[in-house]
Amino acid sequence: MSETLTHNPPQKAVLPKTWWGEMRALLWIGVPMAAAQFIQFFVYFIDTVMIGRISPQDVAAAGLGSVIYFAFWMLGSGPVMAVSPLVSQAMGADQNDTRDARRSVRMVIWVIFLMTPILVVMLSFTEELLLFFGQDAQVSAKAGKYVMALAIGLPFALATMALRNFLAALEKTLIPLLLVVIGTAANGLLNYIFIFGNFGVPRLELVGAGIASSLAYIFGFCLFVLYIRLDKRANSFQIFKNFWRSDWQRLKEVITLGWPMSLTTTFEGMLFNAAIIVMGLIGVLEAAAYQIALNVAALAFMLPYGMSMAGAVRIGLAEGAGNKPATRRAASTTIVACIFAIMILAIPVALFPEFTASLYLNLEKPENAEVIALVVGFLPIATAFMFFDSVQVAANQLLRGLKDVNWPMVFTGISYWVVGFPVAYILALKTEVGANGVWYGLMAGLITAAVLLGARLLRRLR
Repeated sequence: MSETLTHNPPQKAVLPKTWWGEMRALLWIGVPMAAAQFIQFFVYFIDTVMIGRISPQDVAAAGLGSVIYFAFWMLGSGPVMAVSPLVSQAMGADQNDTRDARRSVRMVIWVIFLMTPILVVMLSFTEELLLFFGQDAQVSAKAGKYVMALAIGLPFALATMALRNFLAALEKTLIPLLLVVIGTAANGLLNYIFIFGNFGVPRLELVGAGIASSLAYIFGFCLFVLYIRLDKRANSFQIFKNFWRSDWQRLKEVITLGWPMSLTTTFEGMLFNAAIIVMGLIGVLEAAAYQIALNVAALAFMLPYGMSMAGAVRIGLAEGAGNKPATRRAASTTIVACIFAIMILAIPVALFPEFTASLYLNLEKPENAEVIALVVGFLPIATAFMFFDSVQVAANQLLRGLKDVNWPMVFTGISYWVVGFPVAYILALKTEVGANGVWYGLMAGLITAAVLLGARLLRRLR
């Protein structure tokens, strides 16, 4: 059953006419979005730091479990990312069109919860999958239990991201940033309680970290729902009104736009996560060190990722308004802002790798010495490819804002699995380069992606 269409006079989005004006508009929503993305990812930083206080083996188990968890998380993220182009282009064409945005957000949340049972069933085979890939049996068992604890919060994490993208299209990012801070603080407290067994709760260690994260995701989702209900502008869209009313046409559009995004994200993310499988074939300590260095690189990546999400909103508004000069300004400002954003962390990490490693593992414990040495060796290589990482994520998100999703899917598949992974596998396992070869493979994939996606974006802008 379709909703009744109200006829309001179209009001196209008013966009800046200068490069500096567009940069200010981008930063207005981009800085809070980047900060929120950074802080939200801090959940995994907190998990890794606290798990590191248990043992390097638990760090390795968390890393291996995350490989499987994020594989399915990325498959489910396509509908979430479809919110930005659908809502921003609709708002660009008509600022008064609340119905179109409501249809999109509602059906995205439908898709998320409809596919949750399938994802959870697949996640239940985590231990078996890791054993199939030749990982340590004890570590694989721990990883399986950790992932099942995380799976509880998966749909709420995805739904929260969808609501955040909806609010970003309305240029509401400051309060969502505050909500993310509250949710992250809650996760830290819950970690303290469940991992180490405080306030009368049994000591659950790695499983406790998964439970804490899931509870934090559920809490965060409730906060966003409450905010949307209380905010006058957001509530005017009536996102949750007649929530169970079907809209098969928009559901189909969400899936059509979302599945290439899911595969694109999976191609990229699984390159980094599958690399830990290669590290695990070298040794448990190498896998633990990789997980720590990857956590640092991913933390830095959150800044340009959040900024690029804002860029997708800006270019979507311009595209919806039919303003071609504005689309070019949105693209150029987003790429520049993303490069500067990632350098905020890349430079200090490159200069102080030992201090960075000390945040995860106790330098005074002799049993941590080998892992720390590996981390210190990995970090300079990881920071070297961050420039290309910021360029490729900016180009990718900008193309999504233009609803250009099929060719980027092909290009990322080529970049990461025809170039990146083979280079990583061969250098790490077939040459004397060893564990560092994994990082060189990641760099090769990111450089290829930056070139191919950048060329595609230039073609679209012309």
